[in-house]
Amino acid sequence: MMAVGVAISGAGLAAYAAASNAADAAALAAAPVTFRPFGATGSPAREAALFAERNGATLVSCSCSVDRSWARRTVTVRVTRRLAIPGVGSFDIPATSKATFDPALLIPGP
Repeated sequence: MMAVGVAISGAGLAAYAAASNAADAAALAAAPVTFRPFGATGSPAREAALFAERNGATLVSCSCSVDRSWARRTVTVRVTRRLAIPGVGSFDIPATSKATFDPALLIPGP
């Protein structure tokens, strides 16, 4: 019985790590798309969803609106990743990540 508990705990930790990685990728993908002069097309939320899906997760929310200013901005994304444990059931493992983008860093310095 203890071995089953350890296996389930390990599966949960692995699923959380994967969800966290997917959230990080989604946030990093969405952040530069919030700045239109960067040349980005599409929406930051769509970009976040694509990267979440490519990493086995589903985008739940994206606080990542387009900002045409040169101000630093931070995006926040939340994803879930499904964990199925035979004989126990399925669970959604949530993860949240933030990424900051500073358009001023695109300007070459002297």
